[in-house]
Amino acid sequence: MAGAHSGQSTAELERLGKNLRAAFVDIAHLQPRITINDRVYMEQTTPVSELVVLSRRIEVEHELLQTWVGSSKRVKLHGTFIAKAGFDLRKGLSINIRPDEIMVQLPHAQILGVEQQQMDVLRIRKRVVEPHFRQDVQSELSCCLSWLGKKAAESELPAEAEETLQQQLEQRIHTAQPLRLVFKDEKKSE
Repeated sequence: MAGAHSGQSTAELERLGKNLRAAFVDIAHLQPRITINDRVYMEQTTPVSELVVLSRRIEVEHELLQTWVGSSKRVKLHGTFIAKAGFDLRKGLSINIRPDEIMVQLPHAQILGVEQQQMDVLRIRKRVVEPHFRQDVQSELSCCLSWLGKKAAESELPAEAEETLQQQLEQRIHTAQPLRLVFKDEKKSE
C-alpha cells in the first residue's frame, strides 16, 4: 500500500519550498537550506548572521548609595535602551518539508543588542558638591544600568521574538500541513 499515503505530490511540496524560500528571503534576507522528504532541495545561500524580529524600548531605574571622600550620596539613575531580539542564524537554519508537516529548525531567539538611548542622573542628595562627581557617577554607573537593561530584555523578549517569527511565517505561507518551529538549544562551549 505504498500509494495509500498520497498526501501532497512532490510538485506541490516543491512549490511550498519555493514559497518558504521567498518568505525567508523577505523576512531574513537569506535563502535557508530546504529539504523535501529528507532530500536536499535547495542549499542555503549567503548566511546572514542575524535576524532581528523585534525591537523594544526598555526603561530602567536604579538607585544606590555612593560614599565618596567621606560623604555619602544617594544617586538615582534612569536609563532608556533599545533592545533588539532575534536569531543568530550562523548557528544554523534548515527547513524540512514533508507531506505531514513542515519543520523549521533554528537556534533559540536571543538578545542581539542593547543600545543605550539616554542616561539621566535624576537625583543626587549629598552634603558636599564636587563638580566632577556627576560625570564620574554617570560613567561608572552606565555599565551597571546597561546590564540591568540587558537583563530586563532577556527576561521577556526572546520568547516574544520566537512567537513573532512563527506569526510572520504563518501570515506569508498558508499550508495544509502544520508549520513547526523547532528551536535548538545551544549549550555554550566556553
